Amino acid sequence: MESVEFRRELHKHPELSFQEYRTQQFILDALAAEGIAAERIASTGVLAKIEGRRGNLKRAVVLRADIDALPIVEQNDVAYRSQNEGVMHACGHDMHAAVLFGVLCELNKERNFEGTLFGIFQPGEELNPGGASLVLKEEPFKDYAVAAVIGEHVDAHLEVGEVGICPGVFMASNDELRLYVKGRGGHAARRAEINDTVTAMADMVVRSTKLNTPDSVVSVGRVIAEGATNVIPDRVYAEGTMRTFDEVEREHIQALLRSNAREVEQCYGVEVVVDISHGYPSVKNDVMLAYEAMIVAADEGIAVREMQRLTTAEDFGYYTERYPSLFFRLGVGAKAGGSHTATFLPDEAALAVGERMMRRMALHILNK
Repeated sequence: MESVEFRRELHKHPELSFQEYRTQQFILDALAAEGIAAERIASTGVLAKIEGRRGNLKRAVVLRADIDALPIVEQNDVAYRSQNEGVMHACGHDMHAAVLFGVLCELNKERNFEGTLFGIFQPGEELNPGGASLVLKEEPFKDYAVAAVIGEHVDAHLEVGEVGICPGVFMASNDELRLYVKGRGGHAARRAEINDTVTAMADMVVRSTKLNTPDSVVSVGRVIAEGATNVIPDRVYAEGTMRTFDEVEREHIQALLRSNAREVEQCYGVEVVVDISHGYPSVKNDVMLAYEAMIVAADEGIAVREMQRLTTAEDFGYYTERYPSLFFRLGVGAKAGGSHTATFLPDEAALAVGERMMRRMALHILNK
């Protein structure tokens, strides 16, 4: 099976995080047809394994792709548009998986490398706790010396034929925020008889977003106050996200959120609960791997753009905490549109570029 066909089959049948049962079986069948050993991992994921023809088989390189989709109704008019209404590969995970499949097929035919190559088709990247954490919890590489874990993400800000690489800290950590304001509601015209939960929440939201800096993000995307034109509710709920690049700053912002909550309580006579769901760690590229990747890309005729930090998050950060790792961006062209939208449509010509990059990096590291 060619990578394009593989990708389109995934795109037609997208599945949400930790529900990738059909996707998992399709990948297992496709790998089996190529003679590649594979097994289930992290419930709905797949772990492939290829041993080289020489060298220390306990030395390994791990290639990773994610496979889950998003709850979006696709609006693209293509033959392979989503057949699962309300679910779409709007973040390019079908592209990531197709690149990995293509690399595994090529290297399985040759096996002209030292050590062992693993391929992770990982579930649940879009949803806490993140499929990466579940993969690592199973300790699949406990008997191996992992030289590198390599992953990628499509990027419409880069053209086809380009890759983006950032040495060091690359992507932010991700925490989910849930805010609750509880007070005495009632008639909106009888101000003296109520504790205004709506105004208290508004103040809490403003205080929270004032914590934004170039290196940290606090955003509130949802507020629910089930009152009316003349009714102040007893409770108001809000949720959002927090992003940082540093663990010390991460703890500092969380402490400030709780301090703000105490001040809002005193100002409005309400109770404020701050619930922070600890999410993915930041993605930290191994500096030497990043610069080696730049050299490898140049040797392959692939244009390299050195990237700045991104406040978006990725559960690939779990791998970077444990092993030397590299996460790069793969250009799919501006015409692809915005990811996480109903019209996102990456240029499939990028598949060949991604395969060349990932294949060469795997061989470069294994054959050192």
